[in-house]
Amino acid sequence: MAHIHYRVVQHDGGWAYKLNDVFSEAFRTREAALAAAKRVAAEQHVPGDQTQIEYQDANGRWHTEISEATDRPEADVIE
Repeated sequence: MAHIHYRVVQHDGGWAYKLNDVFSEAFRTREAALAAAKRVAAEQHVPGDQTQIEYQDANGRWHTEISEATDRPEADVIE
């Protein structure tokens, strides 16, 4: 199972949470960004619906897979 970490950082004149190199929208306070990050991390645990996905790989080949509804990452917030 994958494990992902959200981090709260200063960004764009305010605060944001980020996952890897992707930032959220900016929040006015660190506390607001932290609350949003905790909400997003908790939502990662909610199972979705089993669905078919299609994607193209780096070599231009298309793949079709079934995405399991219970295959959710472990997520947390690093303060």
